[in-house]
Amino acid sequence: MMVLTAVVAIGGLTFLLATALIFANRKLHVEEDLRIDVVEEMLPHSNCGACGYPGCRPFAEALVGGVVAPGKCSVSNEQGREDIADYLGIAVGAQVRIVARLACAGGSNVARSRAHYSGEPSCLAAALVAGGGKDCFWGCLGHGDCERVCDFDAIRMDSHSLPLVDNAKCTGCGDCVDICPKDLFSLHPEEHRLWVACKNLEQGDAVLDGCEVACTACERCAVDAPAGLISMRDNLPVIDYSQPHATRVPIERCPTGAIVWIDEDTGVTKGAASKKILRHGALPEAAS
Repeated sequence: MMVLTAVVAIGGLTFLLATALIFANRKLHVEEDLRIDVVEEMLPHSNCGACGYPGCRPFAEALVGGVVAPGKCSVSNEQGREDIADYLGIAVGAQVRIVARLACAGGSNVARSRAHYSGEPSCLAAALVAGGGKDCFWGCLGHGDCERVCDFDAIRMDSHSLPLVDNAKCTGCGDCVDICPKDLFSLHPEEHRLWVACKNLEQGDAVLDGCEVACTACERCAVDAPAGLISMRDNLPVIDYSQPHATRVPIERCPTGAIVWIDEDTGVTKGAASKKILRHGALPEAAS
């Protein structure tokens, strides 16, 4: 009798729970817009996150929901974005390209090492050994973690073990930002032309013994710039990109070329006062 009572009780409870689930499904079920699948197929399937969403599926949902415009996808080409806009009957939207920028110009031809590193060829691994072998504690270690992690082949290591970003291929996904143990990469609109290519926090010409292109905190750029555009913080110039900055004046008197102008056609330009770099080989290690 007790067994029968237990079976009936469990059966009744199961029936009640099943009924509740059926009722909840009917009340809470939301029909998914079939256009989401179509739009997702029209996207590049890179799931890079450059659009601000965790993948192409959430971005497709946002597009169909009218939350965002196709122009936010920097990986797709112009025709692909227009196709999505035409399909949804919306505007493509203004597109501001976001690219990765490296705050270091200290390749092996201008920056010294203070120790020879012979472990795992990885910046992450090298950084665990007293911060890496670079004389400049804040400088790029040059083992290419950023190059390996980039799924779009937008980063290559040059002959001086310094990463070069190809803006045309860069999607602004941020993988290089996440992997760099020195926090040298950051994402910026491509239209940001003034750039500080250094993160050294020391002051004075003594830093040039370790890196010939380091910022010495001389403040010439801040003095020459329009009022409020550049301020000094922790011995580094900080550019206020909320202000108009279409001027090359701040770079002209920089003695090391630590602050530069990045042109979409001609590339990186240093000021007239910056020392010319002629050395092609690596600098010898710093004396211990």
